[in-house]
Amino acid sequence: MAQQQSAQRPSDPRRTILAGARIARPSGLVEHGRITVEGGLIGDVHSRDLDLADGVSGSIMDLSGHLIVPGFIDIHVHGGGGGSFSSADPEECMTVVDTHRRHGTTSMLASTVTGELPDLARQAAVLAELVQQGELAGIHFEGPFISPHRCGAHQPELLRDPDPADVRKLLDAAHGTASMMTVAPELPGGLESVRLLADAGVIAAVGHTNSSYDATREAIDAGATVATHLFNAMPALGHRAPGPVAALLEDERITVELINDGTHLHAAVLQLAVREAGAERVAFITDAMGAAGMNDGMYPLGPMQVEVREGVARISEGPTAGSIAGSTLTLDRAFKRAVTLDGLTVDQAVQALSANPARLLGIDGRTGSLQTGKDADLVVLDAAYDVVGVMRRGEWLVRPRGA
Repeated sequence: MAQQQSAQRPSDPRRTILAGARIARPSGLVEHGRITVEGGLIGDVHSRDLDLADGVSGSIMDLSGHLIVPGFIDIHVHGGGGGSFSSADPEECMTVVDTHRRHGTTSMLASTVTGELPDLARQAAVLAELVQQGELAGIHFEGPFISPHRCGAHQPELLRDPDPADVRKLLDAAHGTASMMTVAPELPGGLESVRLLADAGVIAAVGHTNSSYDATREAIDAGATVATHLFNAMPALGHRAPGPVAALLEDERITVELINDGTHLHAAVLQLAVREAGAERVAFITDAMGAAGMNDGMYPLGPMQVEVREGVARISEGPTAGSIAGSTLTLDRAFKRAVTLDGLTVDQAVQALSANPARLLGIDGRTGSLQTGKDADLVVLDAAYDVVGVMRRGEWLVRPRGA
C-alpha cells in the first residue's frame, strides 16, 4: 500500500529526475543512477536507479543507455558558429557562446587574438559585460606579449614585449574579469609580467614561446601555472635542449592545455602528456576559431583571414600563411576522441574537460562535477558518445529526444 501511495504522489514541475543513466561522479562511474535537478541546481545524485518506494516526485526522464557527465569547460576558445570573440560585437560573441554550448561546453573563457592595445581594450570591455551577465567565465588574453619566433597565427607586426605597464592596461580594461594571459617569459619584461599577473590573481600561462628549459623554470617559480596548448607554438622536446615542454610537463604546479583534434597533436604525443602530467593536470581545450561548428570556407581570426579545408584552419595570406590557425574543434569531439581513440577512461576525460578546468578557474565550488548543490551543468551522451542533451543551470539547451 505504501508503495502505491508513493507512486501516486503528485509530480513537482520544478523538479526533474534524470533516471537510469550511467553517471560520472567524482568517485567514479555509477551504473543505473539518477540525478535530481531543482531550481537550477543538482539536488542529489543517487548510485541506484529510481524506486517508487523512495517517494520521489517530479518530472521523470528515462535516460537508460546514456551517460551523464559534467558540462564541459573550455579555457581557450576564440570563436565558433561563424563568429569571433575578437569582434567586439556582443551579438556575435553570443553566437560563439551558443555554438559551443550546443556541443556541451557550459562554461568558457573568451580568448582574444593579438591586436593593437586599444583594440584589445575595446574587445575586453564588451567581453567583460558578458562575464558580468554570467554568459562567460572570464577573459583570456592570448597575445600580444608572445614571441615573434613562435607567433603561429598571430600577426608578427602586432607583437610586443610584455611591458608590465601594458599588461596592467589590459587587466584594467577587463574590469576584473581577466582570468588568464599568455606570455612568452623569455621576452624583456616577461618574468615581471608573470609576477604581476600572479599577484593580481590572473593565471599566467606560458605559450607562443621560444623559452629554454631554465627560463621556463624561472617563469614557473615566478607564478606561471598553465602551459598554453602544450607542444604547439614552442620548441620541440630535445634530448640535449629539453626546452619548455619538459619544464612544463614535469612541474606539478602546471596545468597543461592539449588540443585533442587529431591535427595539432599525434595521439601518441597526447598519451605521453597525459601519462607524464597525470590526468589531474590536463585540460583539453578547443583553441577554436570562427569555423567551429561550420563548413569549410574563409573565416576571420582577429585581423587575419583563415581558410578551412577538410576541417583544418590555416592562415591564408601574409608572412604566416599556411600556419595552423586554431582549430574547428568542439569539446564533445575532444571527449569522444579521448575515450574511443586515445585510450583514456571516461573518468580521465571528465577530469580533462570539466573538473580540472573548473579547479583552475576557481569555480569548482559551483560547477565541474555532478555533486549536490552545484549548478545543474551536464551533458547527456549516447552509447556512441555523441551529445544528445545539454543542460546549463537546470535549463535544457539541447533536450534529449523522446525525453
